[in-house]
Amino acid sequence: MFALLLAGLVLGACRGSDDESKSDGNASVAYTETTLSEAPQWQMDWTYNQERPDWKEPDASLYENWTILMIKIEEALQPYVSDGDMMALFANGELHGLARPAVGEDGQLAFPATFLMKAYGNETSSEAIKISLKYYNQKLRHIFTQSADISYDSDVNIGIDDDFIPGFTYGSAKYPVMKAVNVEALLAGAGIKPAADNKVAAFVGDECRGTATLSPIGNTPMVIYGYTAGEQVTLKYYDATAGKLYTIPDAVKL
Repeated sequence: MFALLLAGLVLGACRGSDDESKSDGNASVAYTETTLSEAPQWQMDWTYNQERPDWKEPDASLYENWTILMIKIEEALQPYVSDGDMMALFANGELHGLARPAVGEDGQLAFPATFLMKAYGNETSSEAIKISLKYYNQKLRHIFTQSADISYDSDVNIGIDDDFIPGFTYGSAKYPVMKAVNVEALLAGAGIKPAADNKVAAFVGDECRGTATLSPIGNTPMVIYGYTAGEQVTLKYYDATAGKLYTIPDAVKL
């Protein structure tokens, strides 16, 4: 029915806090440096306050066509999947498919978490369709959304031969503002020499807004999430070999 063209983007996630770094009081330096006895554990808090949506199964008798979607949940959200979750597909604002998490032969949720959906439609190949894939996570009380304009195709099943992993963290209702940055460039700009496999995190106040692990080939991307444009972001970089935490205040603005 619908050939979804949504990007399958996988991000590192973050929440929690580290041992807070102490400023050395020198306003002339671009960063502060702290020795840590343990590596910081950074993880984003995706919890929100949205009500459970009242999505209903579409009436199959109203549609001429259907296709199968097999949707896997990205790594950042896998720990929060439960049997109370729902996945819904909307076409031009109308609900055309609904699914719950798949379970295995033992009755337990499949891992990685997967939704198997039959999606219905009546559109022809000449019609452009506005698709929205919405994921309600019960534990997080959060509705994540990915949208795309597509062409109709009743012969294409999605996620069967190749994994289909929508980047739902890019469709967070909690964090509508996003900024992609180059980690190595930010660290170099502060006078810090980055090393592969070390961790970096973005903070607004005490709240973690994104993390990344530095790539061996450089040019490591990181997405920083925000409530509103203009928020000032502090960057924290942990050097595992030295056991050092580097904190760069006002490293970037959303």
